Amino acid sequence: MQEINKSALLIINPVSGKKQVLKYIPNIIRSLMEGGYAVTVMVTGSRGEATEFAREYGAKYDLVCCTGGDGTLNETLSGLAMADIHVPLGYIPCGSTNDFAMSHNLALDIPTAAENIASGRRTVYDIGKFGSEYFSYVAAFGAFSWLAYTTDQNLKNVLGHTAYILDGIKDISKIKPIHMRFSADGVIHEDDYLFGAVCNSLSIAGTIELPKSLVDTCDGIFELLLVKAPKTLADFNGAVNALLTQSFQHPCVELFQAKSIIVESNEPIEWALDGERSTAYQSVEVRPIHKFLELQG
Repeated sequence: MQEINKSALLIINPVSGKKQVLKYIPNIIRSLMEGGYAVTVMVTGSRGEATEFAREYGAKYDLVCCTGGDGTLNETLSGLAMADIHVPLGYIPCGSTNDFAMSHNLALDIPTAAENIASGRRTVYDIGKFGSEYFSYVAAFGAFSWLAYTTDQNLKNVLGHTAYILDGIKDISKIKPIHMRFSADGVIHEDDYLFGAVCNSLSIAGTIELPKSLVDTCDGIFELLLVKAPKTLADFNGAVNALLTQSFQHPCVELFQAKSIIVESNEPIEWALDGERSTAYQSVEVRPIHKFLELQG
């Protein structure tokens, strides 16, 4: 075993996904030890605790590592960003959808992910600042953006991504147009929208794939995907088909890029940041923090 001369904070969400991480905790700790890390373990017991742990203790370690879904990653990253702590972050994905991991080619097998983190390989990415909050890969509003935090955890544990689809069908009545105004690098986009996402990822909700030729996760630029409210059933079906086939060639679908975004609405709108409920904003500035995330693994 390599000499232990570094320290790692391991933040564990014990209820994420199908709770599979619980049986791998000894393997994770051992892998980090073999990478030269003395490991301190903290286990979350409620929402927001990963943020508190990272913000309060992250600067004391050579590596902060978290296990859980996209929400746990968001909380951990937010804690580091709030305190402006620049320390490598390891992520062991074990949630229901794992959009971030799939977009960044991270291992979904827990032991392999731990071994990759212990190897020390690092890649730099942008993150997003959304008002006073942060996101690692997507900020979304409107249709289906609430599903990650309203779908029952037990249902997600059993059915995985299918749970989101079933819950979305159940709550289809929630899909209502929202009048929004986006100033993207000074260019105005204003209309009634069903859905919108500011993202730095190839995948949104495990369903919508963005063009690989467009997305660069470390270029200081965001992609904006907006879906206008269709006036006919044919428009609705056409917009859905455009999203699912990655053509994006439909009058109801807008896909463009921007560095600076100001979003305004007639009333406060709730957004989902990496699938987690945000503060409701009537006006909010969204901007990238270039090269903040040093992802290890």
